[in-house]
Amino acid sequence: MPHNQQIVLDNRPQGEAVASNFRLVRTDTPALQDGQVLVRHHYLSLDPYMRGRMNEGRSYAAAQRLGEVMMGGTVGEVVESRHPRYAVGDKVLGMGGWQEYSVVDGAAVGALRQVDTSHVPLSYYLGAVGMPGVTAWYGLVRIIAPKEGETVVVSAATGAVGSAFAALAKARGCRVVGLAGGADKCRYALQELGFDACIDYRQYAGDVKALSQALKPACPNGIDGYFENVGGPIMDAVMLRMNAFSRIALCGMIAGYDGAPLPMLNPALLLINRTRLEGFIVSEHMQVWPEALTELATLVGAGKLRPRETVAQGIAAAPHAFLGLLKGKNLGKQLVKLI
Repeated sequence: MPHNQQIVLDNRPQGEAVASNFRLVRTDTPALQDGQVLVRHHYLSLDPYMRGRMNEGRSYAAAQRLGEVMMGGTVGEVVESRHPRYAVGDKVLGMGGWQEYSVVDGAAVGALRQVDTSHVPLSYYLGAVGMPGVTAWYGLVRIIAPKEGETVVVSAATGAVGSAFAALAKARGCRVVGLAGGADKCRYALQELGFDACIDYRQYAGDVKALSQALKPACPNGIDGYFENVGGPIMDAVMLRMNAFSRIALCGMIAGYDGAPLPMLNPALLLINRTRLEGFIVSEHMQVWPEALTELATLVGAGKLRPRETVAQGIAAAPHAFLGLLKGKNLGKQLVKLI
């Protein structure tokens, strides 16, 4: 059996996450038992939600256990199988974690999903045609539910969720405005992702009123729907531009993942504008995944969703790539290539 390299959570962050919170270990993969499948991971997905699981406190998901392999989505290839449903060479999607190989119970519901790579690249199943894409779809379609001609805004606009959100919203005839960190990201949003406008929030250094003023010409008719990935001053600035009966899909609060409280500057705006705000976890809405994935794959195939990927090489690079993701250093989906 092959050797396996893994990244485990060695200790919990005290404030900001650092590389020393993780530890690289080497082990042998165990011999397969009947019904099991050995998967060689090709790509590992790095996502902001992982930072919240590093904490011990109460959250929507169980905390990552110390000394165990970091949780995470993976795509790869079956290299050995003792389950009739899976054959050597099958390309599969699963939650293999931060490691090169995983042994999976082939009978476990949802543990592995075979994927077709004839029209969609394997890595896209971790991004545009995967969990981030479905996240964008659910927040837009089921919570914001925009009408044609409405203005929708998304923070972290050039990430895996934001890029899918733009394609989905444009397909529904919306005006789409993004918030991103840096001029390069804003150019990418406008030139490749199809945004109608993109604001570089870093120019405003947390000045809520200045950022809100910058949003005014980008959203001349106000904001009808907002997809929130960040929170903090960015959310405060957007809320100053929200229309009456607007909707907010609350997906992430990355500005507060280090554990400090994340206050809202003017929550009365939710009442004044009769805004509907709904937080959601996409894994709790598995019934919509087939519909969402079909639309996302169609957009990719038609060239209307052209996501970029930032790819780190090798499992040892995962911690630094993850910390860079939390600081917005990636463009598009952050992956680790493992083969």
